[in-house]
Amino acid sequence: MQPKSRLTQYILLAMLLGVVVGYLVHTNASPDFIKSFAAQIKLLGKVFIRLVQMIIAPLVFATLVVGIAKLGDLKAVGRVGGKSILWFISASLVSLSIGLILVNILKPGTFIDLAHADTDGVKDLLTKKQEFSVEKFVEHVIPRSFVEAMATNEVLQLVVFSLFFGVATTAMGETAQPVIKALDAVSHIILKMVGYVMNFAPYGVFGALAAVVAAKGLGIFQFYIIYFLYFLIGIAILWLLLLAVGYLIIGKRMAGLLRHIGTPLLIAFSTTSSEAVFPKLTEELERFGCPNKIVSFVLPLGYSFNLDGSMMYMTFASLAIAQAYSIELGLGTQITMLLVLMLTSKGIAGVPRASLVIVLATCSMFGIPPEGVALILPIDHFCDMFRSATNVVGNALATTALSKWEGELKQS
Repeated sequence: MQPKSRLTQYILLAMLLGVVVGYLVHTNASPDFIKSFAAQIKLLGKVFIRLVQMIIAPLVFATLVVGIAKLGDLKAVGRVGGKSILWFISASLVSLSIGLILVNILKPGTFIDLAHADTDGVKDLLTKKQEFSVEKFVEHVIPRSFVEAMATNEVLQLVVFSLFFGVATTAMGETAQPVIKALDAVSHIILKMVGYVMNFAPYGVFGALAAVVAAKGLGIFQFYIIYFLYFLIGIAILWLLLLAVGYLIIGKRMAGLLRHIGTPLLIAFSTTSSEAVFPKLTEELERFGCPNKIVSFVLPLGYSFNLDGSMMYMTFASLAIAQAYSIELGLGTQITMLLVLMLTSKGIAGVPRASLVIVLATCSMFGIPPEGVALILPIDHFCDMFRSATNVVGNALATTALSKWEGELKQS
């Protein structure tokens, strides 16, 4: 707990220092020096972004294959497996859609204008988008080479390969167990690397904020206030929807469920990790009346496939960054982004800031400058507290609903 607390403090300190240094440069230096300073200090942010980018491909491959393998033989798990998948897909689409609709209505990204920071690059990206065709879409989706997709961070191509690989691995049964165990170990190693990479986050935050404030002034912070408040509106809508669905399924016992998961909720909120409460949540759901066989099946899958709060944030953050760079994305492109996030979010563990990895990959895929992720990083810790707690509610509700539908939800 202590290292994570120190990292949060360092990020907040870096944010403050970046603001102070950037403001001093903005108010006291010449335009030429400001331009040079912003370009040089921004390299710290780029280093952090590249460190994150280097782990995207192996993380997506390993976690997605292992996630598919966890489904096991659907004939053996019967109705529970099918109902779980249906719930996860529905919850994912609803969560992603809430983020997409909200960011289009409230437009939090329009409160910061960074388009002229890299005008040529944006024009080049927009030109490439205009050359879009069905043929090129197919080429973009279907990998020509797994190695090439890994090397170029083509996330959608990696997802396609991982789906085939995961299904084939599962179909081979015991023969493929060593591969599954190896990839499971790889996924944990990569997630450990995420923790190491996040240690460089304060430098990236300092560089990104110092560069932006030096060039733009303190008006930049209107974005953070509005961004966070609009995000909380999205979380509130998602909570109301989850509670309403829960009430329809288990009635007045929904209040009892919230009391049982109160401690896991508080832990997830304070540590920004829904995964940290997995053992306690398992215990409380069984105390509430969910049978062990359903809890042990649905809850682990939920941690790979049912992160409601994180998924709502993914569309919200990705489109807000696009708005910040004045990049117009049509409705068709936004729906495509939603479907891509629907796939790429699967298998990503509920660890702190894991959703930023997916946001960064998605931005790169849709021509949105990935450096924009560094801009939302200072406020991300506070967003992560709320989305981690939401992930816990979503998975608790999914497990309880499946228990109810199977007629095995006991009176606590």
